[in-house]
Amino acid sequence: MTAAQLDIKSLITDVPDFPKKGIIFKDITPLLANAEGFAKTIDMMAEPYVGKGISIVAGIESRGFLLATPIAYRLGAGVVPIRKKGKLPRKTHSASYSLEYGQDSIEAHADAFAPGTKVLLVDDVLATGGTAKAACELIGKIGGEVSGIAFLIELGFLDGRKKLPGQKIHSLVSY
Repeated sequence: MTAAQLDIKSLITDVPDFPKKGIIFKDITPLLANAEGFAKTIDMMAEPYVGKGISIVAGIESRGFLLATPIAYRLGAGVVPIRKKGKLPRKTHSASYSLEYGQDSIEAHADAFAPGTKVLLVDDVLATGGTAKAACELIGKIGGEVSGIAFLIELGFLDGRKKLPGQKIHSLVSY
């Protein structure tokens, strides 16, 4: 781990038993509130994709939006939100993923990507990988090509990478 990564990790706060008992929530709001730490985070998340022809950065609701937008600015790319079902106003495509007790869906506008568009997918945490897998499927369904996936945090003990075979994954900090 580099010194820069250590600084970023020190700005992420553990919140025990949130949202339910037994979960240790990784709170990124102190990092977002720290101008130097936030800038360093965006630069480090964007760096592997500079000059790679990324046209769109797709952020997964909701904390993924906070990271995707400045990363897109850094890359000179546009931003596409990937939202929970029923939140987008025009025609959408959707993809479903499993939750602990059932299923959920994410959506993007049906015209979000031109065929062959190079897309960087961004989210705050890679946990079990279900949401990211569904987002990759959704991007492909619309016509985009996932050129990489960037996460601020990876919870390695949950093996989320296994649901994303063949994807180029960049995580800033791991637990």
